Amino acid sequence: MKPPIFLCLSLAICSSPVLAHAESPADMISSYRVQHGEGRVALDSTLTRIAHEQAAAMAAKDRLDHDVLGGFTSRVSSAGAGRAAENIAYGHDSFPKTLNQWIDSAGHRRNLLLHGASRVGVASVKSSTTGHIYWAMEIAGDYERPALTRGAKQAAIAKPKARTREACRLKILSICL
Repeated sequence: MKPPIFLCLSLAICSSPVLAHAESPADMISSYRVQHGEGRVALDSTLTRIAHEQAAAMAAKDRLDHDVLGGFTSRVSSAGAGRAAENIAYGHDSFPKTLNQWIDSAGHRRNLLLHGASRVGVASVKSSTTGHIYWAMEIAGDYERPALTRGAKQAAIAKPKARTREACRLKILSICL
């Protein structure tokens, strides 16, 4: 008995590496996070831009360095997160290999499992001089409004309301009377 043609075609299509669906870095990180009791993360354009800038700077200088573009806090401030972390790496030609390298490192694993993280950005850039591939991952929580300090809250409460401007009845030397 011959198997039905659609069954043969389905098996051929599903097992073809060209047609198989590849997981995104955000999906792979999310799978790892869920296995360890943390929430999923979504790809974020701001964090991806920050990751790309970091990876490009490391590739341009051919140096693995968190501070190649300046301090992490100043670089990630545009992401608007209260908590954020960064992983960097070089050498692997694919994200799954890089992710495994991070999982095998306690500090990088801690960043992957950042509590409350909901978004991520991942990028890689190849060095034109050595051919090393530099990777950067930024992971952060939701966008947050900056918290007012106690003094700023009191000033906002105590600040008198501005007067509404009345129409100028007589103007002399740019002075409204």
